[in-house]
Amino acid sequence: MDIRHTTNPEDFKSYSTERLRKDFLIENMFEAGKINLTYTHYDRVVVGGAIPTSEGLLLDAGDSLKTEYFLERREVGFVNIGAKGKIVVDGEEYELNKRDCLYVGLGKKEVTLHSEDASNPAKFYIVSSLAHKEYPTRVLPISEATPTKLGSDAESNNRTIYKYIHGDGIQSCQLMMGMTLLEPNNMWNTMPAHVHDRRMEAYLYFDMDEDSRVFHFMGEPSETRHLLVKNEQAILSPPWSIHSGVGTKNYTFIWAMAGENYTFTDMDFIKMEDLK
Repeated sequence: MDIRHTTNPEDFKSYSTERLRKDFLIENMFEAGKINLTYTHYDRVVVGGAIPTSEGLLLDAGDSLKTEYFLERREVGFVNIGAKGKIVVDGEEYELNKRDCLYVGLGKKEVTLHSEDASNPAKFYIVSSLAHKEYPTRVLPISEATPTKLGSDAESNNRTIYKYIHGDGIQSCQLMMGMTLLEPNNMWNTMPAHVHDRRMEAYLYFDMDEDSRVFHFMGEPSETRHLLVKNEQAILSPPWSIHSGVGTKNYTFIWAMAGENYTFTDMDFIKMEDLK
């Protein structure tokens, strides 16, 4: 498990591109036959990716969590961004097609990830946060998630948001998770930008061509920086940072949040004239 420490926003102003990428970009999450996890001290969230092939992959606590099993003190959300797969939770199977979500609550001891076809495997995106009580394990296919249309072609941000884990959907302790799909010829995800200093956020960008890139903007509103992101790479966004992006083509991204409160609409919007 890779460990990422928190950053003071004053120190952030002096970071080189290399340091920005080292601290906030997760580059190689998806490898065949492996689970790769990153532990961030921002709200102690774990972000990862898994590609099971011929054998299932166990979601293991390893040495970093100092617990007997991964969900001893945690909850976790999965979104499949690959071919059909399944997740087995203490012996009970949950099938996930592409863009389906599974939530697994506190206390489940054995979670294994599987692909239906090893030659065309599932790809599971994983986000986990600390939990204080058990909520029911639940799968939500994208076909049953309520879509919310936002933006316009004129603003290059015509998009559809699907909320999976949130106050009016799958219940959790603090984890929130959803997905945003941009329509063709639309590239911006969130502008004007906002911050929510009460919780961190992670972004996974995917469904991108090999040559496509997203310019992900971050930093305090008065000290913005950017990271260049490829397909199936993720960003760790501090609570004090904006999180906005524009791509060379349309793309899809999964957002996940954890922290102080459990309110999706808790956003402090930034005026365009205040961005620098």
